[in-house]
Amino acid sequence: MRYRRFGRTELQMPVFSCGGMRYQHKWQDADPNEIPAEAQARLEATIHRALELGINHIETARGYGSSEMQLGWVLPKLPRDKMIVQTKVWPNEDPKIFLENFEKSLKYLKLEYVDLLSFHGVNNQEVLDQVILRNGCLKIARQLQKEGRVRFIGFSTHATNEVIERANNTAEFDYVNLHWYFVNDLNWAAVEAATKQDMGVFIISPTEKGGKLHEPPAKLKEMCAPLTPIQFNNLYCLSRPQVHTLSIGAARPSDFDEHIESLAHYNNIEATIAPIETQLRDEMKERLGEDWVEHWAEGIPEYYDLPGEINVREILRLYTYAKSLDLVEWGKMRYNLLGNAGHWFPGHNAAELDDEMLTRLRPLLHQSPFAARIPEVLKESHTMLAAEQQKRLSQSD
Repeated sequence: MRYRRFGRTELQMPVFSCGGMRYQHKWQDADPNEIPAEAQARLEATIHRALELGINHIETARGYGSSEMQLGWVLPKLPRDKMIVQTKVWPNEDPKIFLENFEKSLKYLKLEYVDLLSFHGVNNQEVLDQVILRNGCLKIARQLQKEGRVRFIGFSTHATNEVIERANNTAEFDYVNLHWYFVNDLNWAAVEAATKQDMGVFIISPTEKGGKLHEPPAKLKEMCAPLTPIQFNNLYCLSRPQVHTLSIGAARPSDFDEHIESLAHYNNIEATIAPIETQLRDEMKERLGEDWVEHWAEGIPEYYDLPGEINVREILRLYTYAKSLDLVEWGKMRYNLLGNAGHWFPGHNAAELDDEMLTRLRPLLHQSPFAARIPEVLKESHTMLAAEQQKRLSQSD
């Protein structure tokens, strides 16, 4: 395992983290008697394998159903000073509810403290301003620090780059969990803002959200060879020293294997990924045009400033990678979350795009170099990606 300094926390963070959202039995809190012995055994085997590999950062959340409770049956049996334990708790307009949820997390985990506490889902300006900074949740977290029950405070986010930067620049947070990987470089400015504040940077779900890379299309597999798409994306992220750890949402011990194999190239990352990255970007330019690949995101207003709250920037991102690299199944998964996942995946897809909406939309795109092209791209995206409406995993039964 390789380790990186996790910003001003001074923690030595493994470059892979053991994310706790896929090995739990259920997506809701469960009666302990409901947990099958084999499900608990699988979780415990996954944790033991992670620690054997040097992946000593165990990350979970109050919103991950039975994850915390099941972890509480194994973590107290392990050397506490050898682990970095993180949980995430939703902020709430009532700070007392936030505290109650944290107390529940700690009770389930059966630990005296967590190393990292995240405000879970700082996904828009309202949550940042009204819930965290003004009404007392942050004050509660600071008190927990004083009591020794929390070591460091951060936040997780699916927000726009602008909101993440603003949160980072408050200097209130020690680290951030955010999205950034090959198919989503829109948040790089937020990563740089975190670096200026000496914050730890944790990348959320680079394998699943980064292209459904555990089930890659044949084209991507061929173009990433001799690496796998997962390994290329890992090394692409780790080629930036500003990035400290990548979440692996392991459901079983073997889920770590492909990731670990990528570390064979850790001392030669740039030379390893450069020809693959060049090939991928050349293919994108061949399919979509160099100007589009270089500038498609420029001048696009935020979804809340557009008619029908169509999330044009997100649709164009999905189109760009799905169209050029055959990441259609990934594109469908993300596209059909739009409008169905609240502030975790805000805005809407192009299902309601009609002539009247286009008339209102066109003048608002005037700062984009592709203003004339975008309406047709939105229509093509809907044809290519529209499918059954999707829910976040935590909305599952």
